[in-house]
Amino acid sequence: QVQLVESGGGLVQAGGSLRLSCAASGRTFSTYTMGWFRQAPGNEREFVVGLSWSGSTYYRDSVKGRFTISRDNAKNTVYLQMNSLKPEDTAVYYCAAGKIQAILVGPGAYDYWGQGTQVTVSS
Repeated sequence: QVQLVESGGGLVQAGGSLRLSCAASGRTFSTYTMGWFRQAPGNEREFVVGLSWSGSTYYRDSVKGRFTISRDNAKNTVYLQMNSLKPEDTAVYYCAAGKIQAILVGPGAYDYWGQGTQVTVSS
């Protein structure tokens, strides 16, 4: 069982930055592939970025060069650094963990989810 708690969301102007954190419980955190998803009102939950247990990353095209995912296994925490934020990045951001080898973009591949943190980017 893994419990995930996100933090770091907030209101920021376009062009600004935020860093989201996702703290995980459990001693096997390092063996999970981690993902960040987001969901805007009226939209389906969409994949943002994934980080496999082996260190591979995969970003959706719209965030490449602006967002960076990282993890600190000693702290059981995964981070999402978001720079050059745009109004279209506004959404609730969710952290997810999955016992999967590859980074998969479908939400159903992930076993555990956090409660979400709101990110609002004003124009």
